Amino acid sequence: MKLRVIPVTHYEQNCSLIGCEESGMGALIDPGGEAPRLLQAAEEEEVEIEKILLTHGHLDHVGAARQIARQLDIPILGPHRADAFWLQMLPSQAQMFSFPDLEAFEPDRWLEEGDRIKVGETTLEVLHCPGHTPGHVVFYSAAERLAFVGDVLFQGSVGRSDFPQGDHAALIASIKNKLLPLGDEVTFVPGHGPSSTFGFERRNNPYL
Repeated sequence: MKLRVIPVTHYEQNCSLIGCEESGMGALIDPGGEAPRLLQAAEEEEVEIEKILLTHGHLDHVGAARQIARQLDIPILGPHRADAFWLQMLPSQAQMFSFPDLEAFEPDRWLEEGDRIKVGETTLEVLHCPGHTPGHVVFYSAAERLAFVGDVLFQGSVGRSDFPQGDHAALIASIKNKLLPLGDEVTFVPGHGPSSTFGFERRNNPYL
């Protein structure tokens, strides 16, 4: 699987461009902004974007989703329905945090624990990992031993839980009960900052 992690906007949130080596089809995970730059990256990698995947409803992870979906006529999948209120709050979120104007939207499909998403010949498993937001999901490729964890877990830290409907206990439970059991060797791409492995965080992350 091709992977290119592209930090966007002044929040430097990670948008992941993934592409299937066999088919050339791909997806954008958490396109938080700078749509032209993300589309240019897909062109450079020779990836045809067929869908957009969202881990959660915060504006810095969904800011360019609607624009790209309309431009390419592709569906938006995720997050879990429990984050619907965050997507409805996008206009006020954008105003509060000095982002370009955004409209509220719903994805073409809400995701649930256990769903499987095909990106070309690649399969991503969906894990519902609430805590940072109630509807946060993680995308996991067993074949690649790679997880896209949004704002659940970071190198040396964990996601904030002081937002509306955040829950620190649920966040830690999501990490310990759903992510760490996937295996120490699994690499994860967080929503901000550098990648790490579950094993490194299990041994060294002070929040765990």
